[in-house]
Parts: sequence; C-alpha cells; structure tokens
Amino acid sequence: MRLSQAGEAALMLYLGDETSPAVSARVQAAAQAVEAALGDDLVDLVPSYASLLIIYNPLTTDHFSVGRRVRSAVGGLDTGNAGEGREVRLPVYYHPEAGEDLEALAQRAGLGVDEVIAIHSATEYRVYAIGFAPGFAYLGQVDERIAAPRLATPRQRVPRGAVAIADRQTAVYPAVSPGGWNLIGRCPTRMFDPAAEPTMPVAVGDRVRFEPIDRSRFLALGGEL
Repeated sequence: MRLSQAGEAALMLYLGDETSPAVSARVQAAAQAVEAALGDDLVDLVPSYASLLIIYNPLTTDHFSVGRRVRSAVGGLDTGNAGEGREVRLPVYYHPEAGEDLEALAQRAGLGVDEVIAIHSATEYRVYAIGFAPGFAYLGQVDERIAAPRLATPRQRVPRGAVAIADRQTAVYPAVSPGGWNLIGRCPTRMFDPAAEPTMPVAVGDRVRFEPIDRSRFLALGGEL
C-alpha cells in the first residue's frame, strides 16, 4: 500500500498494481475502514481499480492527521469484511439494430453472432470503477475470445443504454455521448437517474450479469431504438 497527496484536501491510497477481484476487494475493505476512521472529517471516497481517492474537510482536519488515521485503519486490512457485492442483472437486447459492431466483432473473433451473445451473457462481471460519465461502470473481465480493441475513430454519438466492449472491459453507456467502444446491444435499464435513490443500479464491487431479451421485451422495459 502507498499513500500520497492528491491535492489540497485529498490523498490517494494505492492498494495494488493490477486489475483483479482480489485487489478490488482490498479497495472495498479500505473504503469501509477509512470511512469509519475519518467520520465527519470525510467529504468523499472515490474507489477505482486499485486505488482509493480520499477527500477530506480541510476546515476540520489536515493531511497529516488524515494520513495517520488512514495508515492505522488499513494497517491490518481484512478483505473478508468487504463481501462480494450485490448481484445485479441487466437485460440486454443483443442485435445488429441495437449494436452496430456486433457482426463485425463476431467476424473478427471467428465466431457466430449467437456465440458472441452467449459468451458475453454467460460471464459474471465485477464493477471495478465508475467514471467517464455518471453511471458509466467499468466491468471486467470480458472473455478473451470476444475482447476487441477500441474503434480507431470514436463515434460522436453513442445512444443511451448501448452495451459495449473495449479490450477486456464491458460497459453500458448511461447517456448519449461520444465513445469509441464496440457496440453489441442495448440495455433498457437507466444506469444513472439523479431523481432516483440510489442514483445508480450498481456500485464498485458489485457483480453484474447480462440477460438476453428480445426486441419486444426491450421496448416494453422502456428501451429506445
């Protein structure tokens, strides 16, 4: 573990050098320990693949005190206390009309479209980080057989709900935005809703499974084409 200053009122705690469920569990356990140790001095925690950004209130404490308490809190870290996260199931309409790159990805992989769908939906993914846009959850890891590099030229407009693959990561675009990932389907579930509680259906550490649905079910659940 390594702790460094990340701004006037923030510290970054590094807990590993790789992307793996074990390191992710360590990040979760650290987040719980740091939250308990800092109490009201804590402003926010931002967990990622192998690090934890700790934002504190500079009006009530300083980085020396925060650093001391953080080191003490994570000194005997027990990753078993972090749990495995919730299992979240997300419906997906896998089809070329909903995923513009589905056929090309299948061809590149030397597989049929149905095989790509079966492989993608058979895998349990872990939420490693949330970023890029509110509700954009980075999920891993994608089966090597259907891993695909980012597009050489990103699209200017990716629709909300687009399910995509980039290298060994997969994600659901929470809103219309530019993007360079390979689109293979569309999910009707809103990945970010500021009026909802919670605002996102997933959190770092959760486990995600995708469930194939047909076109009529997709539209009935509020999906848009």
